[in-house]
Amino acid sequence: MIEAVMLWNEPNNKSHWDPEIDPDWLRFGAMARAAGEAIHAVNPGLTRVLGGISPIDPFFIRRMESQGVLGAVDAVAVHGFPLDWNLWQIDEWPGKIAEIRAVTGLPIWVSEVGISTFGADEVQLWGLARTAELLIGRAPRIHWYSLYDLPREWEATTRHREAEGSSYYRHFHMGLLRQDGTPKCALEEFAKHTPALGLCQWFHFEDHRLDKAVAWMKRLGVTYLRTGLSWADSFRPNALDWFDRQMEALRDFDVTVTFCFTPEHRGIAPHHSSAPQVPEEYAAFCADMVRRYAPARGILR
Repeated sequence: MIEAVMLWNEPNNKSHWDPEIDPDWLRFGAMARAAGEAIHAVNPGLTRVLGGISPIDPFFIRRMESQGVLGAVDAVAVHGFPLDWNLWQIDEWPGKIAEIRAVTGLPIWVSEVGISTFGADEVQLWGLARTAELLIGRAPRIHWYSLYDLPREWEATTRHREAEGSSYYRHFHMGLLRQDGTPKCALEEFAKHTPALGLCQWFHFEDHRLDKAVAWMKRLGVTYLRTGLSWADSFRPNALDWFDRQMEALRDFDVTVTFCFTPEHRGIAPHHSSAPQVPEEYAAFCADMVRRYAPARGILR
């Protein structure tokens, strides 16, 4: 069921890791290294992926290598949204992957790539077809972000205050399905590229879309998925009941589980992007989740 685990999400993006607390990523490096080692101790055969970087920055990968992080993972990942946020063109995708390949021999995953329908649905349709043309065959995993639009009632936070305005609200228009579940015109195009393309779909705590999402993914021919288990949510009442339900619902897919989000009361600052007070606590959470959902063969939880 679980083919890989991902250590954090966009660690070089200040919306997901606070650079004021950890400007040199030394705390992140120690945390990720400890988590990778803890996961390996529970299940040595499980693929460990460094959280997808955004922006795509070879210098960050070199920094992680200098801190020993790349010795504790089996792959690295990148995120790209050239038609919405990035300051480069969609045709530069092969070059962006080559930049990372030049600084590491590890496999390179594209764990988030997507195009919003903020301007027009047809932009996503064209962009999806072009993305598939550029990326299929260049990365072992390509996770399209995402299946559903983010509900407008939910929060999409950013620390990039200078990038708010229309750019900020593109977060709510990244799905192949609208908030009400109706398809956009790119949905049929996506189905032409499965199973080579997978999906990235985050499920919020007790997400009402879970079962419908599973049905849609099977209908579309999706075989692999990236999602998350939130360290912060693990402190909610009945958290394990929700985690169990989510992972059981996804059992027919090859799942990459992202472990991220600092609990407010365990952060140096009370925010999900904060470095934790005790990095070993994140490593322990990762190990516990692997022990529960992806134990080594022959070991029961």
